[in-house]
Amino acid sequence: MKEYAVRNIRLCTKDCLCLYVCPTGATDTEDSIIDREKCIGCGACARACPGGAISLVPARMPPQQPKTEGVTAAMRRLALNKVKEENLARTIYNKNGSPLMAAVARSCRLTAEDIYREAGYMLPQSANARALLKEIALSSDKYAAEIAKQLMSLLPLN
Repeated sequence: MKEYAVRNIRLCTKDCLCLYVCPTGATDTEDSIIDREKCIGCGACARACPGGAISLVPARMPPQQPKTEGVTAAMRRLALNKVKEENLARTIYNKNGSPLMAAVARSCRLTAEDIYREAGYMLPQSANARALLKEIALSSDKYAAEIAKQLMSLLPLN
């Protein structure tokens, strides 16, 4: 299966070891986005990255796995609870500036994102994402509509 490298900018420590090991120069870009056209999927950059910011992803995403309505409903409830917990932690943080509450809020956000992703939302190839992109493509914001149309042309629906 063909793979290519992607960089998570949030994890990047800017040590730039990836620049020295990439045989094609795919990692050497102005915007920190690895050049997919140059990437051969060898994984040298991912192995060299001290921050673990680079991962290999499949060139073609696998189809979305079906979930029963009961499982999806339970995951939605769990995600909504995490959103409530995040909001509560942010409220406490805003009142007293507690670093612990900032960390709790962030943890809740990341957990909720993972739950939504697992439930079939936020997957680029899913029908849910496609429906959202179609809605954005019809919006009055011409820039957002154009980006949504471009994404729909690039992402296959599975």
